Amino acid sequence: MKILVTGAAGFIGMHVVQRLAARGDRVVGIDNLNAYYDPSLKRARLAQLAPLEAFRFVPLDVVDGPALDALFASERFDAVVHLAAQAGVRYSIENPLAYGESNLAGFLNVLEACRHHPVRHLVYASSSSVYGGNAKMPFSEGDSVDHPVSLYAATKKANELMAHTYSHLYGIPTTGLRFFTVYGPWGRPDMAYFSFTRDMLDGTPIAVFNDGKMMRDFTYIDDIVDGVVAVLDKPATADPDFEPLAPNPGSSRAPYRVFNIGNQDPVALGEFIATLERALGVAAIKVFKPMQPGDVVATHADVSALAAWTGVSPKTPLSAGIGRFVEWFKRYYGRT
Repeated sequence: MKILVTGAAGFIGMHVVQRLAARGDRVVGIDNLNAYYDPSLKRARLAQLAPLEAFRFVPLDVVDGPALDALFASERFDAVVHLAAQAGVRYSIENPLAYGESNLAGFLNVLEACRHHPVRHLVYASSSSVYGGNAKMPFSEGDSVDHPVSLYAATKKANELMAHTYSHLYGIPTTGLRFFTVYGPWGRPDMAYFSFTRDMLDGTPIAVFNDGKMMRDFTYIDDIVDGVVAVLDKPATADPDFEPLAPNPGSSRAPYRVFNIGNQDPVALGEFIATLERALGVAAIKVFKPMQPGDVVATHADVSALAAWTGVSPKTPLSAGIGRFVEWFKRYYGRT
């Protein structure tokens, strides 16, 4: 297939491009290379992709609707993996307008391009953040996601609603993937595991929020890519069992689906830090702090729907994934 990957210079985007190119797909990647975190890391990811004959990079922001439409018109994509977005829960409190532009207007441009230049399937990134204040564990696609606790989460739920509308009105097969705390080599510097690693190697104290009483369903990047590609290959279809009197939010009469991708094994923050300490061979200096606005105490994915649809479920243990991340971090930053 000929596939567009938005956010190709991002953490997940880079790995998805590598997997698609390795299996023989032709991939066009776009990214705006913004400065939310160090753009040099994004350029370094692109340098990893540059040797791939099946890959071509186009510097383009999804907020630029006319440029995006022109790209769709000239390239005639078979499918789209939409990963471009303004990330970060805490940053959404400081810079809300950035989320309206990228996550809402940008996604609408992608939907419009798919409408006017039809594709077989649009797969897009949602987030475990949509579960917001839910206390029922594990999180299931059938649960209500009506109580977001950050603007970032609200934009991701909005993406799911927008996608459903376009699936219903125009028959575009769309699938949203709710990622759960993705980690691994080439990861995002704004994520806790990344900053913990840097600070622990520097001997700098790490901030442990909610007094360490947090749990996260950490999901290794390779498992995320397995899910993305498997879902891409099986376009959403109308659910023949959809019951409008008791609607399942994860499916529809339209060609629309939503799936969790998580490790199904939440880890307490203390255990996570201990795993990182063992991999680094250093002890963390911990400073305990209260819960931050927009954060949640725990995440836990039910991935049974994903497994039933694709046969794929995440499998990488935290110790193995953290070990690979630490090896990459030391090599990339020249640390010992």
